[in-house]
Amino acid sequence: MCSNGVNTGQLETMIAMIDDVCKVSRRQVHNLAHTAEDAGFETVGMKLHAAQSLMDDVRALLDEAKDAIEDDAEDAGGVQVSLV
Repeated sequence: MCSNGVNTGQLETMIAMIDDVCKVSRRQVHNLAHTAEDAGFETVGMKLHAAQSLMDDVRALLDEAKDAIEDDAEDAGGVQVSLV
């Protein structure tokens, strides 16, 4: 579906792709945090777990953005796209 010149299907797909990248990165940060902690690097592990938490926040915001696509498409007005 296209709304106000934006293909909402592609927009949703791109958000999902970014979420996939974040999911993989979050998992890598999680594993690295445990590796650091197991090696005695407690502060590093703590910082990496904090980064992991922030990545959880990013993923939640991406989910909210994806959910908002339909609402924004319905509310947006005044833009017309014409084929020439």
